[in-house]
Amino acid sequence: MSHRTDGLRSLPLLALLALAACQAPETEPQPVPVPRPVARPQDDGPSQAELRKARAERNRAANAAASQALTQASLASTAQRDFYARAERALLDQGRLRRERVPLDAPIDEDALTRDFIAIALRDEYGAGGIQARDSGTPAPLRRWQDPVRIQMEFGAVVDVATRRAYRVEVSQFAARLAQATGHSVSLAENGGNFVVMVLSDDERRAIGPRLAQLVPGIPAQDIAVMQALDADNFCTVFAYSRGASPVYSNAVALIRAELPPLLQTSCIHEELAQGMGLANDSPDARPSIFNDDEEFALLTRHDELLLRILYDPRLRPGMSAAEAEPIVRRIAAELLAQSI
Repeated sequence: MSHRTDGLRSLPLLALLALAACQAPETEPQPVPVPRPVARPQDDGPSQAELRKARAERNRAANAAASQALTQASLASTAQRDFYARAERALLDQGRLRRERVPLDAPIDEDALTRDFIAIALRDEYGAGGIQARDSGTPAPLRRWQDPVRIQMEFGAVVDVATRRAYRVEVSQFAARLAQATGHSVSLAENGGNFVVMVLSDDERRAIGPRLAQLVPGIPAQDIAVMQALDADNFCTVFAYSRGASPVYSNAVALIRAELPPLLQTSCIHEELAQGMGLANDSPDARPSIFNDDEEFALLTRHDELLLRILYDPRLRPGMSAAEAEPIVRRIAAELLAQSI
């Protein structure tokens, strides 16, 4: 299994439009007749029963659309569901996709936590043009969010109402966990989000270009191409963006395959949302961690929560190099490990 994360990507600076106020020509003021008030009919709005009926109708329509979309899904998408189900079973049979937050067989210390932070937060897995970096990644500045992170969910037609509801509940709960770990505002938003999570089938993903351009104005065409042509062994991906050369994130978009079975879905939520906060790289030495391509752990561990806590510590600042950050990271790591679990 492979998760793909792209680090800091640049968007063009937003242009500001100055609108001139419309002014009527100067004329002699004329008396204006005052209309008599007309009694308005009593309108108490729709009843609760009517609202429930409308919601039920919307849910039935959405489920019908999902059923039709599934019926029309390509053979490739159907085959992928089977492929990912087998992949999840194989990983579980190998003792991977573990779900412990604090595994007893993987203790951590100050040196390991410092090393893992530098490798994961201050290096990029992918370089310019989406080309995978060699060895342990390319050096990168410290990146994180400054504005509140508002996560917006987008679903393809194949995702039925019950699955959408379950996703929203899970993402909302994980957003609260990220907020607690970082001390930064992270929440689920109905619309207008700056971190968009898209759950799409294989067919829908290949046609997502126009929607991505709407969601992230200025998104590079090469990034759209990467998402549309995502390799089958990449279950999910996330791209984070800044404005211009700033090391502060302004937008992110994550893509999760709708064909994934439940545990891999949850694993993608944990890794892509956490990496979209600024932990952009994976490291083969990080343990116990989801930021490791060996897939030993499926869910965010205490080790990973500590990485997030370090990333958003006010003693660090966006743009820092590894050399600047390392002594501060070591002090923070020692303080955090001295606290109780």
